[in-house]
This record gives sequence, structure tokens and C-alpha cells, in this order.
Amino acid sequence: MTELPDFWRTEVFHPLSVHFPIVLLLFATIFKIIGLWSYKTTWDLGGRFLLIFGVIGVWISIYTGDLADGIVSRQLCDPTVLKDHENFAYITAWIFTVALIVEIISLYFELIRTRILAFLMVLTLIVGSLLLFYVGHLGAELVYQQAAGVNVPSEDCSEFN
Repeated sequence: MTELPDFWRTEVFHPLSVHFPIVLLLFATIFKIIGLWSYKTTWDLGGRFLLIFGVIGVWISIYTGDLADGIVSRQLCDPTVLKDHENFAYITAWIFTVALIVEIISLYFELIRTRILAFLMVLTLIVGSLLLFYVGHLGAELVYQQAAGVNVPSEDCSEFN
């Protein structure tokens, strides 16, 4: 019986799913900042759509990260980095989720759509983005310093023949 290709290893799903929401959420923040300064609804609307898809994607990334956790944690020299990565990922996901909920509520209640609310939204997104950078740094530390989820070939690379 042959082993499944590397693509189907469960821990590989996380890096495949994590990069898209990172970009979406960072661009949502940028679009919302531009929308706040320019008074143009196009930027605000674009930021809203990016935020919606980014939040969906970040929760998919959380799920795939949980799948990889049981496999990767057994191979780490310092599992506290993985725990920090996971904890800060949850905090970050919830910050962006709360921002999206506030965005949706403010759409239905036009009375509370004020400049102050838009500023607080941008401030929340900036905090979420900074945390997103830190979570990414911890993820990179797991991969590049501890080889988390990395398939280390044999010394003679005989499995590639």
C-alpha cells in the first residue's frame, strides 16, 4: 500500500488556507483607513467585502490549525510557541469577527453610523492587523525554527527515487 502524497497530509491544509485571509484582512484594514480619510463609500464598501471574506477565511484557518495541532505538537522542541500561536490566533479572529459584527449592525441601524464609529472600527482593524503580524511571526517561528509540519527527508533522499 502506498502512502498518500504530501498534499493530503492534514497538517498541510493549514498553510494552504492561512495566507488568503491574511491578505484579505490586511487589505480590509487599508481600505477602511482610506475610506475614513477620503469620505468615499467605494473604499468603505470594498473594505466591508474584504472583511467578510477575511473573517470567513480566518475561521477556516483556525479550523485547519486545530487539525494540524495534534500532529505538529508532538515534534516540537518548544511547544509553548505553538500554544502562543494558537491563543493569539483566536484573539485575532475574534477581534476581526467583532469588527464585522459591528459593521453589519451599523448597516441596519443607520442612526449609529457616525464618524466616531468608523474611527473606532479602523482602530479595531489596526489592532487586529498588528496581532495578525504577531501570529504570522509565531507561525513562521514554528516552521522555520522548529520545522513544524515539515517533512524531513532521509539523509540519502531515497524516498524521492
